[in-house]
Amino acid sequence: MEEVFKFFETDWHTIRHGLILVGLSVTILMVFVFLARQSKRFLSRKLSKRMQDPLLANFLATILKALVILVGLLLIFRIIGLTGVVTGLLTGAGISAFIIGFALKDIGENFLAGILLAFKRPFRIGDVVDINGIRGQILTLNLRDTQIKTVDGKDVFIPNATIIKNPLVNFTIDGFLRYDFIIGLDYSSDYNAAMELILNTVSRVPGVLADQKSPNVWVFDLAESTLNIQATFWVDTFDLKILDVVVKSNVILEVLMALEKAGYNLPARIIELKNHQGKILKTS
Repeated sequence: MEEVFKFFETDWHTIRHGLILVGLSVTILMVFVFLARQSKRFLSRKLSKRMQDPLLANFLATILKALVILVGLLLIFRIIGLTGVVTGLLTGAGISAFIIGFALKDIGENFLAGILLAFKRPFRIGDVVDINGIRGQILTLNLRDTQIKTVDGKDVFIPNATIIKNPLVNFTIDGFLRYDFIIGLDYSSDYNAAMELILNTVSRVPGVLADQKSPNVWVFDLAESTLNIQATFWVDTFDLKILDVVVKSNVILEVLMALEKAGYNLPARIIELKNHQGKILKTS
């Protein structure tokens, strides 16, 4: 009975005050989350109209969203009486702030790297890049990572700090992408005529650039069985009428059919067998 009396003697005023603080904190958090989303949407829409790069506009809008939520959290901490915690986090004073800062080192590093990428702009949404051996199309730049869609459909999230620290190859930043292929001619061929035929055939394929960057054909190598000819051509990756990989496939097929129609021999590797000292070769 004594325990029951102690339960009813509980300070209900303190409990009610705590519930009010919890309810007020949750309400404030929901309001600031709503304001953060609306602010991001508004700023992203405004910046996209004035900027040519939607990647930077989206990144700046994301930063604004994070700042609005941070202000809401600081206000909640102040309401529930955790002003000292806020001060410690902001000033970095004390061993706990040092531990927290060390634990979040990678997050801070990726965040700063994201800011550098957003303003340096080594890529845009839709660019095809190669980052540390991972090749794909840029989808978005976030506060922590960059999302890439690979050619086989995988979504890869690369930390921004990794992109800053490693070489980045952008294949489509200016819209021009060069392809090349090698084709082997028989050593008894008319080389000059064959090279002229290859050049004319490549130039006629739809999607191959002719004015800005014209195709080229030259002798690449004296191989064992063939004279290897290299053909190079450029495509415009901004032209959405036909994919660049489709252009490359069409070029190779057209060249093969043109050479075969003209009667050129495209031999595989030829192996010459000679018997040693007039001895008959034995087969098993």
